[in-house]
Amino acid sequence: MMLNFKNKNILITGASRGIGKATALAFAEKGAKVGLNFRSNAKEAQKTLNQLSGEGHRLFQKDIAQNENCQTLIEEFIKTFGQLDVLVNNAGIFVPHKIDEIEFEEWRTVWQDTFQANLFAAADLCYWAARAMMKTGGGSIVNVSSRGAFRGEPNAPAYGASKAALNAMSQSLAKKLAPHRIAVGVVAPGFTDTDMGTHALGPEERDRLMAESPFKRMAKPEEVAHAILFLASEGAEYSSGTIIDVNGASYLRS
Repeated sequence: MMLNFKNKNILITGASRGIGKATALAFAEKGAKVGLNFRSNAKEAQKTLNQLSGEGHRLFQKDIAQNENCQTLIEEFIKTFGQLDVLVNNAGIFVPHKIDEIEFEEWRTVWQDTFQANLFAAADLCYWAARAMMKTGGGSIVNVSSRGAFRGEPNAPAYGASKAALNAMSQSLAKKLAPHRIAVGVVAPGFTDTDMGTHALGPEERDRLMAESPFKRMAKPEEVAHAILFLASEGAEYSSGTIIDVNGASYLRS
């Protein structure tokens, strides 16, 4: 299938680097106009913007973990581009919090912050995006989850729980929004070879993660982006509700 996003307007959260950056580059290469949302790293966001093919792309600096910013982000995007065709909820946080090492107040804070960034912000953006798409005949929402939603995250349980909730929300919305011609899908990567992720790894941990997959490597951001583009493409509407694993067979679920 040849993916073509000419004349489509795409909003990607957490788009300055990693999976978000790879997704922005891929959409732009296929003809889309892309809005790149980022929180604070203006230098990296500008570098990503400069690398996009085509013209008309824009940066949107908003901390979507702040409730009011989700509505204004969607409104500013539509004011700039006219309409929203695809929303990619990629932004998220991963904060280790080992139950046998952490104090209770910090434990609660990590849970609250993680759910705010990984679930509640995505839910708010889905709300405002869906309401806008209902007025223009439909669209697509792709939420970026994690294999941690299925296999568990013993050292970051709030992360795993937030991603499991994101999956459930996405499938609920897939059912509700189908009559409005809005498809909702999920991509669940394993550990991905991004600058942010791999710089935090020591040699032994990196080797262990690579050994989890029979491919003996981590996912590339471009491979995750490929799955996102598929779910957002014309012809993939009947895959609404799908969760695509991109983990190199490192974790298989029935």
